[in-house]
Amino acid sequence: MKVLFVAPRLNGDGVGEVRKSFELLQALIPLAEVTVLALENRIARPLKQQLTECEVITFQEPIWTRWRGRLASMLKPEIIAFNGCVRRWYRQSGRQFDIAHQILPAGARYPSALRGLGLPYVIGPVGGSLSTPEAFKKEMESEAWFTRFRALDTVRLRYDPWLRASYRNADLVLGVAPYMRETLSDLPIRRFEPFLRLGVHALAPARPRTYVPGELKLLHVGRAVRTKGLRESIRALAELPDLPKVTLTCVGDGEELPFCKAEAQRLGVADRVFFVGKQPRERVEDFYRDCDALLFPSFRESMGGVLYEAMNWGMPIITVRRGGPDWIVDETCGLKVPVTTPERMPKDLATAIRTLAEDPELCQRLGQNGRDHLEREALWSSKAQKLVSLYEEVLAARAAEKA
Repeated sequence: MKVLFVAPRLNGDGVGEVRKSFELLQALIPLAEVTVLALENRIARPLKQQLTECEVITFQEPIWTRWRGRLASMLKPEIIAFNGCVRRWYRQSGRQFDIAHQILPAGARYPSALRGLGLPYVIGPVGGSLSTPEAFKKEMESEAWFTRFRALDTVRLRYDPWLRASYRNADLVLGVAPYMRETLSDLPIRRFEPFLRLGVHALAPARPRTYVPGELKLLHVGRAVRTKGLRESIRALAELPDLPKVTLTCVGDGEELPFCKAEAQRLGVADRVFFVGKQPRERVEDFYRDCDALLFPSFRESMGGVLYEAMNWGMPIITVRRGGPDWIVDETCGLKVPVTTPERMPKDLATAIRTLAEDPELCQRLGQNGRDHLEREALWSSKAQKLVSLYEEVLAARAAEKA
């Protein structure tokens, strides 16, 4: 099968969606004849050096798109130029492919370069577009002003002709979680499938964990922004004055940290909350290994890679019933609370924390089940096989239409 793989930002040395997409591509290469179209990587190793077992074609990024920061990361001005490069290259090259797959950008708000080229194509997994729950909007003071532009996603999905054509003409749209089906419900999509852009190459070394009733070392990992639920985590600890040996280690840096540190002081739990800031990858793995459970009440999360990371180390999880975490974590490997209000949610989290702190056997069972789940469902090799099966189904559907 000849696959055209379209991903403007692809980097095995990066983090987040660009690295996860790279790892999925690596697993796909032994199963198909892959050609990759991407932007030249100016801040890391050239992509052709990272991917030596498939054809890689890169385009130079225009100077006017090279500004950086969170606003640029959200708007992605380079996508306009990249899409034009892809369309020109395909039309001028005369190359033939069985199917094309635009895996990046991960947000649902960007038109695809593949529309109108006559190729069967797949978009995604796309995510994002989750709104801030109404009850939490009054406490979003640490969030950057431009993040409010996300509210335009719904309008664009409903009225933007280029965006709508991208989805209408796609043979398959992959979403990072089932909630994306509803997010894209205004679009005339042929077929939607949830497909999580997370995986592991192999499980972390098994580590026997010893849980002591009444004691629990909780871990929160993530960029310190309001939506990650760090304030709710700290407030939950304040609901447990009778469990002084329940502690929280917070890994990550960001604009929310001053608010969270002040909240810990105000609530009298500063001696039980440890802020360690941004850490190198190997040190983060140490925290997963040494702590007891992951506390991740992120209430606007489309995926949640830290959930897989914790499951990989056999940690039980406390998270929320919303977005990606609601799909990734089930009752066999974690506890979930509803996203309600900043006042109610900490109480629900405290109840979940108490449940784990008082039941070592439950902690052991949830942690082991998480590892078992990853071994069954989340190896990159299995994900790539699933992707090839989806490609084959798309091509079979196309053939049936022509018959």
